[in-house]
Amino acid sequence: MAAEQSAPPEIRPEDEVPVSTPVPGTRPEPTLAREGEDKPDSAVVRDALGVGIAVGLSGFAFGVTSAGSGLTLLQTCALSLLVFTGASQFALVGALAAGGNPFTAAAGAFFLGVRNAFYGLRLSQLLALPRAVRPFAAQWVIDETTAVTLAQPTRRAARIGFTVTGLTLYVLWNLTTLAGAIGAEAIGDTDAWGLDAASPAVFLALLAPMLTTATERITAGLAVLLALGSLPVLPAGVPVLMAALAAPLVLFLKGRANAAKGREARTDGRTTSREIPAESSETRTTRHENTTRGRTKSESADGNFEKGAGR
Repeated sequence: MAAEQSAPPEIRPEDEVPVSTPVPGTRPEPTLAREGEDKPDSAVVRDALGVGIAVGLSGFAFGVTSAGSGLTLLQTCALSLLVFTGASQFALVGALAAGGNPFTAAAGAFFLGVRNAFYGLRLSQLLALPRAVRPFAAQWVIDETTAVTLAQPTRRAARIGFTVTGLTLYVLWNLTTLAGAIGAEAIGDTDAWGLDAASPAVFLALLAPMLTTATERITAGLAVLLALGSLPVLPAGVPVLMAALAAPLVLFLKGRANAAKGREARTDGRTTSREIPAESSETRTTRHENTTRGRTKSESADGNFEKGAGR
């Protein structure tokens, strides 16, 4: 009887899985969010404008604080134009307002701004901007532009989000800085109006949303304790540098805790393996005899079957 061959199943177009083939000489587009997710350009622009406007208005507080710390209008505006990273700017003018050494204040601001370099390493891969544009885009690599960029599903949306957020925030931050500095000069004594508290208040408002894990909260709390504890005995501006020691200390303690958990897990594994009783020699001998008997019976049954078939 001829064997029937079944026809291969028909593959419908909707069953085919699309495969994207990378073009030679280009980078594959990274997946920034869930695959298949699409976001209209208008939605990206709306989100980016919301972040840029909300944060850009806080430049007014920086202008007031900077003018109150003794910086001139030109110096205040130059900080926003050239430095353009809110936390570092507030740390610098805050240390100067407390009577700290300018070099110490600049060192604290520098260490706060180092994080932007790590943001740049990540964004350079996601945005893949031309080399001629990267030096100008680096000026806009801050917390807000990084957050908006990483929230986008495609490279096109990431570039739009980064550009709109950076442009809106840069323009508005500098305009409100100018307005705040001019307003502070018109007010005169900013301390009499309580505006000396604007710097730490805005700094905490920028920092609080970033503390999303228990480790980050513990690090922030330890930094506060180090800063407050060293404030009475160290010159102004140095407690900010002391607070930076909280991060490596927490990482060291967390690493030791993880290592201890790893050792406990390995110890539990070895203990479990020891509790499993080893097979004795008598058991192995009995099992071998049973196997041999079973094999002999099987061979005998096969021989009887062949004799019966021959008859």
